[in-house]
Amino acid sequence: MKKDLMNILCCPKCKGKLGLDVTKEENDEVIEGALTCNACDITYPIQDSIPNLLPQTK
Repeated sequence: MKKDLMNILCCPKCKGKLGLDVTKEENDEVIEGALTCNACDITYPIQDSIPNLLPQTK
């Protein structure tokens, strides 16, 4: 995932701002990490440069 996407991404549940936690990065691309909603505290994983923003089911 390119870091530039942070300007347009939002939480799919509440449309809140997302925070970025990077665990693996190459150049300006996030390979592994997580996006966390500051409003509803839901975490969305990033694996193989792809953020999984599908709604969480329980």
